[in-house]
Amino acid sequence: MGDGMGGTDDQVRLTAGALLLFFGSVADLFGRKAMFIGSMLLFSIFSLGAGFAQSGLTLDVLCGVLGVWSAAAVPPAQGMLGTVYEKPSPRKNKSFGAFSAGNPLGFVLGTILAGVFTQVFNWRAGFFLIAIVYFCTTVVAYFTVPADTTVKRKLDNETVKRLDLPGTAMTILGIGMFCAALSLASDAPQGWRTPYVLVLLIIGLLLIAAFVVWEIKYPYAMIDMAIWKDRDFSLLFIIIGFGFIGFPVFSFWIALYFQTELSYSALMTGVHMLPMVVCGIAANVVAALIQHKVSNKLLVGVGAGAYLVAFILAAVQRHGDSYWAFTFPALCLCVVGADFQFIVANMYVLSSMPVNKQSIAGSLLQTLTRLCTAVGYGIATAIFDAVQNSPSTSGYYANNAIEPFTAIFWFSVGCAFIGTLFVPALKIGTQGHEGDTGQVRARLEERSGLDDGLVVAREDRQVK
Repeated sequence: MGDGMGGTDDQVRLTAGALLLFFGSVADLFGRKAMFIGSMLLFSIFSLGAGFAQSGLTLDVLCGVLGVWSAAAVPPAQGMLGTVYEKPSPRKNKSFGAFSAGNPLGFVLGTILAGVFTQVFNWRAGFFLIAIVYFCTTVVAYFTVPADTTVKRKLDNETVKRLDLPGTAMTILGIGMFCAALSLASDAPQGWRTPYVLVLLIIGLLLIAAFVVWEIKYPYAMIDMAIWKDRDFSLLFIIIGFGFIGFPVFSFWIALYFQTELSYSALMTGVHMLPMVVCGIAANVVAALIQHKVSNKLLVGVGAGAYLVAFILAAVQRHGDSYWAFTFPALCLCVVGADFQFIVANMYVLSSMPVNKQSIAGSLLQTLTRLCTAVGYGIATAIFDAVQNSPSTSGYYANNAIEPFTAIFWFSVGCAFIGTLFVPALKIGTQGHEGDTGQVRARLEERSGLDDGLVVAREDRQVK
């Protein structure tokens, strides 16, 4: 069972990352509330099933299915928020601040509670806890989530075209193969030189490139590629991309360091990660309250600086150094970087896309973070193995158990530094201020309306 447990996170991330865009498109076309509630309920049921798994293979399969329901829940949730708060406003900033605060809160509280249940009972209790939490959330959502008032399409030829099945197939296969290659490389017999790893990586990248070309030419494209012409939109994706290569890597390996080198239990590891919850919630509250008053370029810059300082603090520490002097401030600052940048990007992306594309807009940003996380894990694993196999015998880290971990933290520093280089090019101001009309969205909606009119006219001519 231990082998199966080791790969559960990879299974969830792989399937979720590959399917986010598809489920975002489905939610926009067929309705968001029913899809959100249904996916939450199914996540609960399959979590319960995972708790009863009797083999590693069964557990891997069930966790892969959990990734499907995870991918099906996130886009409609963000889409509903974007629709309810259609126009930019301070209230919309606060609602998305609350949404973003769920990331640090769920991560660390989940770690702590899972640690408690695992120590008191066994590993199965963690899945049972998730099943209970998701079931309760499903019941609450059924009675509290507002009705979905957006226009829902019937399943006909027009809808099938709008589902963009060729593009969907390219994203699922391309992202799936790309992430699989990154996940398998660390355990492959010849590492990155293993034939099946190279094949998966190359085919995955080719399919992702083909998807981009297809979306440019296809009249019913899931994503209007004209959005990338917006300077701030593209820059935000680059900046948050480099941040989310380094941030998950730092979070995972600092927790692994606690457990393997400092011999902390799962519970104590969660307790030492607790600063991420407190500072993460505080960062989201602050960003939500000032986003309509303070330049969002400044917020992104502060986030980039927080990333950089956090990763440097983690990288310069050695085994035996004070937790309070190095790790504690690093944990506090890294979530400031992640949350400041994510809330700005999230608001800008959703405010840039039309109302009927809110779920696909949310899934676009989520897909980026999942891809960057996969890239970060793949590179970091290779770095960790290389340094662990050839530790230094002299210098600052000589004969120090933290050396392979700090090598990864220095990798995070490099990613954060590259991200900071793009911040000066941003021109984004405040969001949600009085008079904010979301001009990027207006231009896209006008373009979308023209494109739809051309498609209808073309079909009318064909009928005649």
